[in-house]
This record gives sequence, C-alpha cells and structure tokens, in this order.
Amino acid sequence: MTDTQMSNTVDAPLLQEGDAVAALSALAHKDRLAAFRLILTAMPNGLPSGQVAKDLAIAPTRMSFHLATLERAGLLTAQRHGRVVRYAIAPQTMRSLLHFLTQDCCNGDPALCQNLNPIPNR
Repeated sequence: MTDTQMSNTVDAPLLQEGDAVAALSALAHKDRLAAFRLILTAMPNGLPSGQVAKDLAIAPTRMSFHLATLERAGLLTAQRHGRVVRYAIAPQTMRSLLHFLTQDCCNGDPALCQNLNPIPNR
C-alpha cells in the first residue's frame, strides 16, 4: 500500500461490525461484486444501471435489484435523472470498510503494512 492509500484508509471512520457485515454480505454475490467492480472503474461519476446490466450481460430488472442491494448496504449512491438511475461508488463507505478490515493489520503499525502492494493483474 502506498502512503496515500494507507492514510486514506486510516483516516476513514470505522464502521460498526453490523455495517461491515452488511457491506460484505452485499458483495458476497458474483453479480453484485462484478457490478461493484465495474462501477469502481467509472469513479467518480459512476454508471447508469442500464449500462451496468448491458456490460455484464445481466437482465436490467435483475441488475436493478442487485444495485439496490449495494445501495442499501451503503456501498453505492444513486441519482435519478429522469428515467435513468446512475450509480456511483460511495468512497467514504469503501474507505471505512477497508479500515475496518485492516485496523489490526501489522499490530496497528502502518509502517509494517507499507510493503502490502496490490497484486498485479494476471
């Protein structure tokens, strides 16, 4: 992790355990995880729900259900523009979830975690 990544994670407010469980549960479905990862590539503006459904080859009604689940878990925000709903990542919740997951990493010493580099793409 870079110093910037670490400071963004450390500065985030800690989620309560129940909120972390809700967020992780929402991500524990292959279609929702794929949608979250796709929307993550479009930060900060997000993507319309129809585009997410099309890009992932999932029926729009089914995708709307999955996106609403991610929104209820606090991982996404939704903005309606007429008939189009645009979903975007909720960065504060994402940082808070990462903070929750890593708060005790390396015995709480961020300097020890500096060598935790992202795994390269295969």
